[in-house]
Amino acid sequence: MIKSFPNGITLFLNGDIPFEEILEEIAFKFSEGKAFFGKASMALAIEGRAVEDAEELQILETIHRNSNLNIVCIVGHDESTDKHFIKALQQVDKHFTDKGEGQFYKGSLKNNQVIETESSIVILGDVYPGCAVISAKNIIVLGGLYGEAYAGGNGQEDAYVVALEMEPERLKIGDFKYKHSGKASKWSIKPKVQPKIGYVKNERIVFEGLTKELLSSF
Repeated sequence: MIKSFPNGITLFLNGDIPFEEILEEIAFKFSEGKAFFGKASMALAIEGRAVEDAEELQILETIHRNSNLNIVCIVGHDESTDKHFIKALQQVDKHFTDKGEGQFYKGSLKNNQVIETESSIVILGDVYPGCAVISAKNIIVLGGLYGEAYAGGNGQEDAYVVALEMEPERLKIGDFKYKHSGKASKWSIKPKVQPKIGYVKNERIVFEGLTKELLSSF
């Protein structure tokens, strides 16, 4: 069964039937409702049965194959955290996804992981200290940015970095650099945080609360 909530949909999955049958039913329902859902970008919640990471990916792939929906993130039962994911989705959605460019990475970066891309990128997780995201365009972290982020390769100073919790070790946009000089940050997302955007203003990197108005200026 599929139910909607603001900026998202919830899949209620039967816990008593084989997972393969679940996928077949998801394919049928989303194919049947393809015109209804359109090309919206949404968050996805899954209830009714526990699913492993590999099964989540199969569900996402099935939805992608049978609809034009853009599932930006999977949310759970933590209402406080979910609100921040959905708020960030609302504000980043139109600016980022309507251009049809960029890629998504589901999972947190740990153990000195580095991701490098020529396109914009959305990280569906945290970027821990010692890890880095390098993009020739824009970087969006739907989680905490505690490691390093390098946006706007080749001196592109109109690029930006967005994060639900913005406490990077180092950050570079175009040719401008920022280095954190305070105390070590906590690694978990705080209960009350405001998504922030880092960008170049007056030849230095500044951080401000993320708003649609500010994002539309890029």
